[in-house]
Amino acid sequence: MPSVPPQPGPPAPAAQAPPPAPVPDPAPARRTAFAEGFDQLRAAATTEPGRLRIIGAALALLVVLFGAVTALQTGERAGAADDVLHKSQPLSSAAADIYLYLADANTTASSGFLAGGQETVDSRKRYEKDIALAAAGLVKAASNSDPDSPAAKTVAQLNALLPEYKGLVEQARAYNRQGFPVGGAYLRYANDKMQKEMLPKAQNLYTSENQRLRADYGDATPYPWAAIGLGVLALAALAWAQHRNYRRTNRVLNHGLVAATATATVVLLWLVVGHTVARAGLNDSYDHGVRSLNVLHDARIASLKARGNENLTLVGRGAETVTVKDKQGDDVTYDAYDYAFDENMDTLGKGLAEASKLADDSSGEKPVTAAEGNMKVWKERHTAAREQDDIGNYEEALKRVIGGKGATGECFDSVDTNLSAALTHEEAEFQRSADDGLGAMTGLSVGAAVLAVLGAAGAVLGIGRRLSEYR
Repeated sequence: MPSVPPQPGPPAPAAQAPPPAPVPDPAPARRTAFAEGFDQLRAAATTEPGRLRIIGAALALLVVLFGAVTALQTGERAGAADDVLHKSQPLSSAAADIYLYLADANTTASSGFLAGGQETVDSRKRYEKDIALAAAGLVKAASNSDPDSPAAKTVAQLNALLPEYKGLVEQARAYNRQGFPVGGAYLRYANDKMQKEMLPKAQNLYTSENQRLRADYGDATPYPWAAIGLGVLALAALAWAQHRNYRRTNRVLNHGLVAATATATVVLLWLVVGHTVARAGLNDSYDHGVRSLNVLHDARIASLKARGNENLTLVGRGAETVTVKDKQGDDVTYDAYDYAFDENMDTLGKGLAEASKLADDSSGEKPVTAAEGNMKVWKERHTAAREQDDIGNYEEALKRVIGGKGATGECFDSVDTNLSAALTHEEAEFQRSADDGLGAMTGLSVGAAVLAVLGAAGAVLGIGRRLSEYR
């Protein structure tokens, strides 16, 4: 047999790919603590014990929040009421006194100038006392003003002007005693400095302190609506919780929830009644105290200006004039100081009429009525003095102005004395009403906080008592 050549064997099997590696499951996303807590809370809310815990926490939080807001708002209002009584109103009166002392010093200086060498010791002492009291008032105002405030700037300017004014008055007095006419010019210059520079600045200080006083009233009197609203909400929530408890257990009372409701009710009533009484007292102190004081201060200032201008009419002897238009439109020339006197007396009359309306008792009305009578006599005597001066009888006119009995100075002193008595009475009225208003809020902040904590504890204990039934 012929040999057969070797044949190729069957093809080798193809290499198989290794099986794919198993893909691991993706790691679960990490959840936040808030999400986990929310899920736990939601799961707990599906059970009665969980719901009770949530209700108890919500009630306690609401009662505590009510107490905290009550303490905060009543504390702010009590602080503002205390500022009204012990800070802003006394500073407002002090600013008015600075004005009065300056104006009275100016009036007394002109009276002493007219007396010449016969200036009395009492007149001199009164002038020096007014200057000293004005300086002391400026020191007090400076100590109670913020360093960069407009009030502090005004006080600094008045402190600089006061020695200048006093120097001018002393020069006028010295020349007058020697019989030099230039003394009258110095006195008029001093009066211009007082009337055009110092008194307007003192008026600005008085106005700024009054604005501060009104701001304190604005902070002290509004109702604490946020606290009242939270109190009503807390009582509604407590009532709902007790009604829910009754429907599920047929138990009428839960001692803890009843205690929480009682404390919240006490706080709410205390808040509403106390603030209503405080508001009434503060409003009364403003209506029958501050308003009357402002009107009386303005009236007293007008009387001082009128007296000063009356004196300067004789000092100037027509050196200063003013031209105004009459009803027909024609120009009419008047003595500047006498014209200002008439304007001041009109202001005084209007102020006394307003003060009489504001007086709420006979003790406050009596001195105002007396001042009105003094003012009428003053006008009559002033007219008689001007008639004597117009006909050239200067000595008789001077006697009718700065003389003793029957002079206009007697009327001015009576007006000033009666206005001072009225101011003293209204100051006492303010103190009484403001004290009542502040007293109505005494202890409310601390009491509300303590009762709120007790109420929250009562709510927690009441719910805890219910939870113990599930153990």
